[in-house]
Amino acid sequence: MDYDVKDIKLADAGKLKIEWAEATMPVLRLIRKRFKRQQPLKGVRVTACLHVTTETANLAITLKAGGADVRLCASNPLSTQDEIAAALVQHEGIPTFAIKGEDNATYYRHIESAIAHRPHLSMDDGADVVSHLHSKRKDLLRNVIGGTEETTTGVIRLRSMAEKKVLKFPVISVNDADTKHMFDNRYGTGQSTMDGIIRATNRLVCGSVFVVAGYGWCGRGIAMRAKGMGADVVVTEIDPLKALEAVMDGYRVMPMEEAAPIGDFFVTVTGNLKVIRGEHFAKMKDGAIVCNSGHFNVELDIPALEKLAKKRKIVRDGVEQFTYKNGNRVSLLGEGRLVNLATAEGHPSSVMDMSFANQALAAEYIVKNYKMLEKKVYPVPAVIDKEISRLKLAGMGVDIDKLTKEQEKYLASWEMGT
Repeated sequence: MDYDVKDIKLADAGKLKIEWAEATMPVLRLIRKRFKRQQPLKGVRVTACLHVTTETANLAITLKAGGADVRLCASNPLSTQDEIAAALVQHEGIPTFAIKGEDNATYYRHIESAIAHRPHLSMDDGADVVSHLHSKRKDLLRNVIGGTEETTTGVIRLRSMAEKKVLKFPVISVNDADTKHMFDNRYGTGQSTMDGIIRATNRLVCGSVFVVAGYGWCGRGIAMRAKGMGADVVVTEIDPLKALEAVMDGYRVMPMEEAAPIGDFFVTVTGNLKVIRGEHFAKMKDGAIVCNSGHFNVELDIPALEKLAKKRKIVRDGVEQFTYKNGNRVSLLGEGRLVNLATAEGHPSSVMDMSFANQALAAEYIVKNYKMLEKKVYPVPAVIDKEISRLKLAGMGVDIDKLTKEQEKYLASWEMGT
């Protein structure tokens, strides 16, 4: 079997971690049980370019249980858990191409290896496989019946492709499912980002000024957790509606230019580039800590930071300190890549349970319906969202009310007013 991992001897340790995560992924477990019985993906070749973590491993195992021929590569050079990659190869027979810290050339070589089986389905976190197929491997496009996309950044890229009429197959935006963005983005990113910052720095959050750039679902989650830990949270935004919401939620809102001199911690979660630029880095006080929890490190203008510094050094694992000519020091976490994965373990498995349930069911939906789909970006069908919510509640042992016949009649009528 073709694969490229750091050390296959790590496989046993990885298997234990995959099993630990699976214990709190009841929705995916139920889907896997049905997939194994019904084989809805039988003979379907799937290329998955995702963060190679314990949770992703359980998704890959579920897809294989459904009959898919799965190949997996990393969607970010720093997010791979090497023992998980080894376990997928050794214990699950899933060709995996991912090494934590891989360079750019290796990253794209791994994408090439992952698409070598001529995929029918792409499964992306950042749209790199879709982009690669459309730009470098157009010869493989004729095999592809559809794809799924996990994250905001990837959806932005795909919608741009669709608008310009260059997208060659339908893609389902898993990121837009309510059971994904309302939970994964908010609660998952909120907790895991704080985990990454604290693991990397061991700094006290309470009493600090904590700047969150972007108040989408990820920004909401991070701001909520930072506030809960006692920080004075500042939000920067370009959208007046989101900025107003942040004010109403009790946060200070201001431009990054004003936030730069007062912040102790800075986190970007916008999906855009150069959110923190040279003029902002220049104003930061001594000891400021900067990181990114968006998909690509372009949210931070790292070349501008490098230009400002007279010296730089690694002071802790995942922490690089830049010293300015005036003596001020600014620290960058995880090379500006997703801090929750670069310096921690990513989202808790219980929240990824819903996100990856969406991936599995969206893949099944495409296989069944691709002939009726246009070459554009689709939302996750509402019926899938509701089914995942129902399964998650059942897995948590939570019951909810049901409408009575009288209530159903009332809601369906127009005659019965006040």
